[in-house]
Amino acid sequence: MSIFVKSTPAPKPRTANSIKIATFYAAILVVFAVAQLFSFEEFLVYIQLTNLPFSESLNYAFVPVLIVAEVFAIPFLLRMRLSPAFRYVSLFLGCVAAGMWIFLSSWVVLSNATVDSIGFLGTVVTLTPGWWAIFLSLALGVLAAWSVWGLWPGKRTSKKTTKK
Repeated sequence: MSIFVKSTPAPKPRTANSIKIATFYAAILVVFAVAQLFSFEEFLVYIQLTNLPFSESLNYAFVPVLIVAEVFAIPFLLRMRLSPAFRYVSLFLGCVAAGMWIFLSSWVVLSNATVDSIGFLGTVVTLTPGWWAIFLSLALGVLAAWSVWGLWPGKRTSKKTTKK
């Protein structure tokens, strides 16, 4: 069996804070995904009201891709036992989720879309769009970047000291 499909434990993190940051980011994604799934049909309508600059079919695909990215980012963030391939996929989806939120919140605020909620919690809770949403999305991006840096699954090069 190939090592690429065999599950392996998560590599040692760079710092203890990396684990805390990744767990915090995972908790946020869980809350977002659960709330969005509770109001999935209304969330699809919400995305249509934002008038994203995509075709109609891509607008409908935006919500499922966002929720799938949020859900499948969690195994990497919680340092679950995964195959190396899925560890990288999960890492990538954590970045995709943050990137999609940065795009969506920026689009809603800057295009003056006529929506009454930003959509972080689907349509379960109404959160008025504003600059705070862009800053929160950027904070998600920072959490994702910090998690990737701290929990990077690849081999790290060590600094070798030379003796004089």
